[in-house]
Amino acid sequence: MAQRNSRSRRYHDHDHSGSDELYGQAAGAVGGIVIVFGGLAAIKDKLGLSWPATVLVTAGGLVGLGYLAWRIRNTARRLWAREDGKEAPAVLREESPAGEAAVAPDLAHPQLTSTLLTAGAIGRDQVIRADEVTIEQVKTGTVYDFLMPPGRTYGDVERRLGQVAGVFGVTRLHLTLDRSRDSERRARLLVLDQPPFTQPFPTPTRAEIAAFPGVPFGHDVTGQLAGVPTFEKASLLVGGMTQMGKTTLINGLITCLLIAYGEFDLYLLDGKFCGLTRFSKIATRYEASDQPVVFESIVDELNTRSERRYTKMQEAIKNRQPAPKFRPVFFIVDEAADFFANDGSNEGKEDTRRIAEKTRSLVAKCLESGISTILLTQRPAQNAIPVMVRDQFLYRMCMYVASEGTAKVALGDTYFETVAPINPALLNPDIKGQGVLFANGRSTLLRGFDFHDKFVWDVVDEVESRQQKAVEEAPISPLKQGIDLMRQKGVEFMPTSELAPALGIEETTPVMQGRRLSALLGAASSKDDKGVRGYRLTDLTAALMSGS
Repeated sequence: MAQRNSRSRRYHDHDHSGSDELYGQAAGAVGGIVIVFGGLAAIKDKLGLSWPATVLVTAGGLVGLGYLAWRIRNTARRLWAREDGKEAPAVLREESPAGEAAVAPDLAHPQLTSTLLTAGAIGRDQVIRADEVTIEQVKTGTVYDFLMPPGRTYGDVERRLGQVAGVFGVTRLHLTLDRSRDSERRARLLVLDQPPFTQPFPTPTRAEIAAFPGVPFGHDVTGQLAGVPTFEKASLLVGGMTQMGKTTLINGLITCLLIAYGEFDLYLLDGKFCGLTRFSKIATRYEASDQPVVFESIVDELNTRSERRYTKMQEAIKNRQPAPKFRPVFFIVDEAADFFANDGSNEGKEDTRRIAEKTRSLVAKCLESGISTILLTQRPAQNAIPVMVRDQFLYRMCMYVASEGTAKVALGDTYFETVAPINPALLNPDIKGQGVLFANGRSTLLRGFDFHDKFVWDVVDEVESRQQKAVEEAPISPLKQGIDLMRQKGVEFMPTSELAPALGIEETTPVMQGRRLSALLGAASSKDDKGVRGYRLTDLTAALMSGS
């Protein structure tokens, strides 16, 4: 009972004290209101204003006094912190909308932060930290190596390279961006001092070409070798206006292929008649012609060769054997558009359709069997190379053209929707051999090699010497016997009627001789200037070298 009475008294005292506190707060509020109204009335009488104006003036004055007090207080705090050697940053770290801590402006790199912010590569609450930036002067320009802020990546810069170039006051061609292998946030931006390839770079040595991890096409804007990692299961389409250096580019590419690949079969169709002549004596087949029928015959030969290779691959799979290794084959055509042209007649249109379908099959299906196609055209118009053929090329290159629409023909209809595209229409047409290479989803501005004739001839002579040695060391076969026979007689062409008996074929009729000899040699026959059918020494040698 006593305990209950004590508890009751405590509750009564608590209620009483609470009532007193509430009464005191109410009295204070009433007093405050009286003082406020008294002050407002005094101000009203003093200034002669209406009640609403008096309230607004008074409120504005109080806000101004509060702001002044805040500034005085912060200034005093900074002065005290400076005296203690602990100056606070100009902007405190606060949580940004993305949940990331904002970086103090005095820790930011002013140039890169301003540039990327203006270009839209970073947000307004983000900066490029100065302690994460490295600037290097190279012989062609300035390299900025930096780390993007959290939440941003290399791709944010890559997608806005055009805007970044505009902030730097240069063109898109002046910029090259490389990404890091260890962080998506790290970027390496090169800003050229002058337009690309203003000064030519020295041609590479054989050792430099051999050391390149792939096949080089030319120099990039920094003077480094640039190209593709491999031509295995890949083909190349090169377009550009006339006199832009396509033939020089392809001569340099063939030279690099001979050094990088070593042994391969080369099929050349020279639509300019003398553009690819340097490599004629080491080619498996060389034709200087602008006739579609010649182009079709080579395409047929390569499609047939591919079918034989696929048959061997199928047999290996059925027999659970390792996949066979085939000798690489390159089919290179200069002025390819000539072979898809027609005279407008129904027959001409049908010929073009047939050739286009065969070429599509060659480019699309022969890659798995080690046959790569390289087409060059100086007329990259919409109908120059059929769409069904153009769509099959993995690698594409475009030299100077007059418009963006023409560039799409060579680089693809959706090229300008890719990451960091380079417009070939912006290239300087007075600098020959430069172009945009689009490979593996990336664009590279490069300039092809212009090798001295002696350098090219030395490479060709070395390859020819290896070919001759391989023929001499080849085991005895009907093909080897035919080659030896023609060499002994000192002839470059031998009619079927002479070669068949020499190889033990007893049939006397031309048709049966031709069939037996073709099956025995496994090489393509041809005709001489008089229309006599037979075999050329170069064709037999090429068949012996290729093996399949």
